Amino acid sequence: MIDKEKITTTEAKAKELRPFIERIISKAKENTLASRRIVISRLFNRKKEAKKIISEIAPRYNKRAGGYTRVLKLSARRKGDASKMAIIEFV
Repeated sequence: MIDKEKITTTEAKAKELRPFIERIISKAKENTLASRRIVISRLFNRKKEAKKIISEIAPRYNKRAGGYTRVLKLSARRKGDASKMAIIEFV
C-alpha cells in the first residue's frame, strides 16, 4: 500500500490494515530519530517504504489529527469465493 498509495483487497483485510497504517503515519509525523527507528521496525526493516512514509506521506498530514486512510467498499464481489472487496487509499 505504501508504494502505490492505493490497493484493492478484501473488506476484512482493508479494515485490519487501516489502524496499522494510521499508527505508522502518526509516529512518522514526529520526525525524530526514535520515531524513524520505530517506523522502520514496524515495517519489518523495509527502509525504502519507511523513507517514503517519513519524507513524502507523513508531511502531507502535518495539520491533520487522524484519518489518513479511507476504505471504499466495492459493490462487486470477488469471483472465486464471493468475498466483499474494498479499496484502501490515503486521503
